[in-house]
Amino acid sequence: MMTKKYKRIFGIVLDSVGTGEAADAAKYGDVGSDTLGHVGEAYKGDLKIPNLQKMGLANLRDKPILGVDKVDRSLGYYGKMKEISAGKDSMDGHWEMMGLPVEQALSTFPNGFPNSIIKQIEDFSGRKVIGNRPESGTKIIAELGEEQMKTGDLIVYTSGDSVLQIAAHEDVIPLEELYRICKFARSIVNGPEYIVGRIIARPYVGPDKNHFTRTANRHDFTLEPTGTTDLDYLQTAGVHTVGIGKINDIFSGHGIDEGYHNESNMDGMDHVDHVMAEDFEGFCFTNLVDFDAMYGHRRNPIGFGQALMDFDKRLERVLNNLKDDDLLLITADHGNDPGFTGSDHTREYVPLLAYSPSMSQTDSLGVRDTFADFGATILDNFDVTGNPVGTSFLDKLK
Repeated sequence: MMTKKYKRIFGIVLDSVGTGEAADAAKYGDVGSDTLGHVGEAYKGDLKIPNLQKMGLANLRDKPILGVDKVDRSLGYYGKMKEISAGKDSMDGHWEMMGLPVEQALSTFPNGFPNSIIKQIEDFSGRKVIGNRPESGTKIIAELGEEQMKTGDLIVYTSGDSVLQIAAHEDVIPLEELYRICKFARSIVNGPEYIVGRIIARPYVGPDKNHFTRTANRHDFTLEPTGTTDLDYLQTAGVHTVGIGKINDIFSGHGIDEGYHNESNMDGMDHVDHVMAEDFEGFCFTNLVDFDAMYGHRRNPIGFGQALMDFDKRLERVLNNLKDDDLLLITADHGNDPGFTGSDHTREYVPLLAYSPSMSQTDSLGVRDTFADFGATILDNFDVTGNPVGTSFLDKLK
């Protein structure tokens, strides 16, 4: 086996932090979307993310980010990636990053779920389904949560993505029961008639509609990967793989040796710090979901920007703790523009930032033709052969 260029690679996905409408945005109704641009506008020049800035976050864009200037010499390399998958969900983005683009569009339900699905869930659970429409989670829980507490019904809803979400108060339906119902729902939408990307358990707590909050006990029951991913190839080759946050759910545990559940972005960064302190050779894959779940879908650009600034502060610790033979890759899985219409993900390019203390040069990585270039680079570093999708940029990192 060749000598590894980097002993450890840390990949951090800033969930939904897109960087401008993709070339095919019109196909998705997302012309004009720009997550980073609109967050900057909302802050009117007060968005301060110095570590992402020095890594070249503004340099990879054609349009400026208000308050975040381009730098003359970036820390490491910068570019952006475009998605080729037939969707704009977290599953699509992460699978494509790991060499498995989603070629067939998954089922979506703009008019709610058909009776055939709802009846099976009701028959299995012995509980009535209420809701059954596309809606913001916080809104539908505020509207139907008190009824759900009285009746023990299941709040079922969806979004513009391929998801079936089931919400229930933790004091009314125990987590184990909710998970069991979601696992059953997972089993009935794996095709051929309906193929749903994710079943999401959405437990909440609180005494009334003015005080309901969704808890960190959310659990995603994701479609099993339809093929071998780069994580599988790495694991089979003996490369240690770590998943932090939603990663384990997104890949249904496949190809992951060690997993950590996140309570929040900051909890996720605690896990990153923990893993960085360990002595291992391999790949640590992290998803930080607060940008998406708490601010993007809720169209809250101020909260989104604060989450970026909070992450940026923690990023400084990561940069300081990187060893010469470590590589840090920062990207996103799609956009979720809090300054855009609706409440769904947006089809955007995603940032690509690469840094190691051993780098002596800096340059643009350009526009990558697919998210799969991310995984291809990791495979290349560990001399592992995987799917013939994506082009490694390892040789550009100097």
